[in-house]
Amino acid sequence: MSGATRNLPAPTKASAEYWDGCRRHELLVQRCTACAKHQFYPRLVCVFCSEKSLEWARASGRATLTTYTVVRRPVSRAYAAEVPYIVALVALEEGPTMMTGIVGCGIEEVRIGMPLEVVFEDWPEGVTVPKFRPAGAARKSQAT
Repeated sequence: MSGATRNLPAPTKASAEYWDGCRRHELLVQRCTACAKHQFYPRLVCVFCSEKSLEWARASGRATLTTYTVVRRPVSRAYAAEVPYIVALVALEEGPTMMTGIVGCGIEEVRIGMPLEVVFEDWPEGVTVPKFRPAGAARKSQAT
């Protein structure tokens, strides 16, 4: 990366458990015990009913692509080797929308509405980041 460093997350009181889950390759979302709704990104109160009674729930890892863009110019030198890459909004099966990267397929294969599944990238800096790939991609690559 020629001396350039990636933007790394700084876990907070609200997000530390989320990042710990990522390191274990578990996608966690918050669930309100008062209204039973899921939310993402992590917060200290429920965005639906303002209660503070939140718990962590393991998400299914399934999502649907709602929109995306292709990044062709890196935001910094640290990401130059990755371009072009896809930044997307996905709707998790549990309801929340999440910004993420799409991996495991060519840019020309990406389609709004495509089913996705979570995968985890372990970065050398000690951070694990969830990204999504087309659903069934692992089974397809094992069959060939």
